[in-house]
Amino acid sequence: MKPRDVQVLPIATDTSVLRSRSWTQLRFEIEYALARGTTANSYLIRGDKLALIDPPGETFTEIYLAALHQRFDVELIDYVILGHVNPNRAVTLKALLKVAPQITFVTSNPGAINLRTALPDIDLKILVIKGEETIDLGKGHNLQFIPTPNPRFPDQLCTYDRQTEILYTDKLFGAHICGDQVFDEGWEIFNEDRRYYYECLMAPNARQVETALDKLAPFPVRLYATGHGPLVREALPELTQVYRTWSQQQNTQDIKVALLYASAYGNTATLAQAIARGITKAGVGVESINCEVAEPAEIQAAIEKSAGFIIGSPTLGGHMPTPVQTALGIVLSTATNSQLAGVFGSFGWSGEAIDLLESKLRDAGYRFGFETLRVKFKPNDVIIKLCEEAGTDFAQALKKTKKVRTPRVPATTVEQAVGQLVGSLCVVTSQQDDVASGMLASWVSQATFNPPGLTIAVAKDRAVESLMYPGKSFVLNILAEGKHLGLMKHFLKPFTPGEDRFTGIATEKAANGSPVLSDALAYVECSVSNRMEAGDHWIVYAIATNGKLLHSDSLTAVHHRKSGSHY
Repeated sequence: MKPRDVQVLPIATDTSVLRSRSWTQLRFEIEYALARGTTANSYLIRGDKLALIDPPGETFTEIYLAALHQRFDVELIDYVILGHVNPNRAVTLKALLKVAPQITFVTSNPGAINLRTALPDIDLKILVIKGEETIDLGKGHNLQFIPTPNPRFPDQLCTYDRQTEILYTDKLFGAHICGDQVFDEGWEIFNEDRRYYYECLMAPNARQVETALDKLAPFPVRLYATGHGPLVREALPELTQVYRTWSQQQNTQDIKVALLYASAYGNTATLAQAIARGITKAGVGVESINCEVAEPAEIQAAIEKSAGFIIGSPTLGGHMPTPVQTALGIVLSTATNSQLAGVFGSFGWSGEAIDLLESKLRDAGYRFGFETLRVKFKPNDVIIKLCEEAGTDFAQALKKTKKVRTPRVPATTVEQAVGQLVGSLCVVTSQQDDVASGMLASWVSQATFNPPGLTIAVAKDRAVESLMYPGKSFVLNILAEGKHLGLMKHFLKPFTPGEDRFTGIATEKAANGSPVLSDALAYVECSVSNRMEAGDHWIVYAIATNGKLLHSDSLTAVHHRKSGSHY
């Protein structure tokens, strides 16, 4: 495992990037689930005055300051610009103030509030940006600021340097991937990481993302200086357009969920993010609303146009925070009983707020899309996966309700013909760390001889889908004719979020760590090489790395369908 380090490189006139690199998953949040590490990108502009943009969190404080001292006159820094204020930056900011007490912090109004909360005992110099302010650093570096708030980051602020035509985008256009490459040459290799990053962080805030894109459109830009991952230069027009396309797709979904929450220490926001990811992967839109900054009219409008709502809260001193109480009142006065409901939250020693939310909604007669999620302290990867599955279940329940209202159309001749394609019955199983999943699959085919490879079609809303990205491993269990019915029935049944898919099933562990079904005809250990989006499925191409025929006296079970429009 590579140690954390800071990579420093000039990127334009008087401008350098400092990339604090972490090569492994940082913490338990779904946005890091691909486990490819990340970079915390910081920037230094040296005009007549010095401006430092987005110093990293406390895990990098020591090596980051060492890198700064080695190359720059840290004691001369005039401004520290914060694209958003994360409490874990407090240690780094304190260390900077010790060597440069004259620093003026530049941030949005919500950012200023968060900054004073993070550094309560220091008399801070803060320039609060409301939209029109500029800073002239000299040497042509005249900085303009563009607030681009969203529910997840209500204090988000972008910065534009007219001299270099660099737009410092904070969370926008980033990716969680760590490497030596600073810019995005050969940018197609980052497409998957950028798409996943968007779906985790931006999709629940798609309306605000579109607004941000409109605000940024007038600026001539040659480089997006992102908060995470490679800087965007080569793919700038393509990524800008695809952000707009993805956001429009989210905003035009015919089924939507209002996701309301407040978060004291970030844990409830993490749960909300995982739930939102589960909803969007099932093809349902989400409007994420941070109750701490949202106006009552915004909450009411979101409830009125949603097919369902989910509300989450921390418990503070045995009570529900006032913003959540306000949101609950709006929900009870606005939502109809036909709307599906969900409740979640985190707590330290007790969970009264979660219990109160659940009881108020049950007493009002609402149906629940998943069992209430109560999480003590910080969520781990198993909890994050459970929340994602709960979000997917919620979305699927809404889609089923719509299907009931819409009469089923008989299969067309094309669908009948496609249904005659026969596939072998298999069970895909995967385990990564403490998270395991499995699904029945019949759209499986050998794809290559050298290397030995195969393809599997995986529906986007399947739980196992998130375990089948390039670099991940799984086992393909091929079922035996005459012995497949029990396994087929087991893996076709609906599982509750977080339920062990292998209870009552005889398994062994493959060399790659995934379960092997003891009653399978054969199994193949696979490593995901690539995947392609195809309508409502992902086509996963994997290389066979190991395998074994378990029962040589049996034939492969196959599946015959009447239509190509459903399983």
